[in-house]
Parts: sequence; structure tokens; C-alpha cells
Amino acid sequence: MKKIVLLGDEAIAQGALDAGLTGVYAYPGTPSTEITEYIQSSQEAAETFIHCQWSANEKTAMEAALGLSYVGKRALVCMKHVGMNVAADAFINSAMTGVNGGLIVVAADDPSMHSSQNEQDSRFYGNFAMIPMLEPSNQQEAYDMVYNGFELSEQLGIPLLLRITTRLAHSRSGVERSVAKSRREL
Repeated sequence: MKKIVLLGDEAIAQGALDAGLTGVYAYPGTPSTEITEYIQSSQEAAETFIHCQWSANEKTAMEAALGLSYVGKRALVCMKHVGMNVAADAFINSAMTGVNGGLIVVAADDPSMHSSQNEQDSRFYGNFAMIPMLEPSNQQEAYDMVYNGFELSEQLGIPLLLRITTRLAHSRSGVERSVAKSRREL
């Protein structure tokens, strides 16, 4: 496939699209907003009718993505670090209820508070819920972790937590795309 230059957020979004994403649910907040915006403006997403929704809050975003996963579809939920506090009940319980379709929860932490009023380390949520956590160090890893993460989530039967930071989310680098997978049918 060809190599393209993407923000870290865009690499996550493109990785999800190429992995056969069915729906993305999010609550807007930098540094995670651009993930959903990229999917919303994607011609590929429009042509394949990917469900893309801004939610009332992070808990409802988590619940909508979880519902899509229960019916065997691949879903992505995106929020900034403080949103993990709002989504905590649904997130932690999802480790017990499990998933059918792959589910990736993106928590965009903001060390040094570039666009937030506080700092938080979302990795503690992954440890507490005993959910695998992935932490990419560059845009290519972000793409690859999402692209392959849906299958890992399906194999384990639980969601994955993808923790990114502002520096990764808002910097650009070359990303080599993989072959796009078809969306899962019921």
C-alpha cells in the first residue's frame, strides 16, 4: 500500500477504517477530537455508511460502542483523559460483560496540560479493569495497533484501551497503510 503523512489521530482513524470499522462514538475534546473528525470527513466512511456519532458524554459514547460490539461489529470510542472518569463504570464493566465485535477505547492523555486543566494517566484504568492497554510511540505504531487491535479484542473477548498523548495525537509522520479489510456482516 502507499505511504501517507498523517497526524497521530488521523493514523488511528485510518487504521480503524482499514480494519473494517462499523461505528465510531466520541465526545469532543482535544487531543482526541481529530479521530472522529477524520472519519466524518472520509469519503470511504461515507461510501460504506460507517456510523459516526458525537455523543452527549463519554459514558453514552462508551455504551453505544459497546452495543455495536455486542452485535458483532467493530467499534471505536474516543475521548480525552478526563472522559475516562465519566465513562469509568461502562468501561470497567465491559471487561466483565465482554465483547463480540472488536472494541477499542481511545484515551488521549494530555501531559503538561497543553489543552486541559489537569493531568491524568489513563493507564490506571486499564490496569484496574484488567483490560489490555496499548501505547503507541509513533504514528505507524498507532495505525498498526488499531488495525490489528480489533482482531486481538475479538480473540480475547474484551475491549482494548489505546492510550495516546497530545504529542503523538498532534504531530505528523509517514504511515504505510495495510490492505483494507471488509466490514463484518451479521
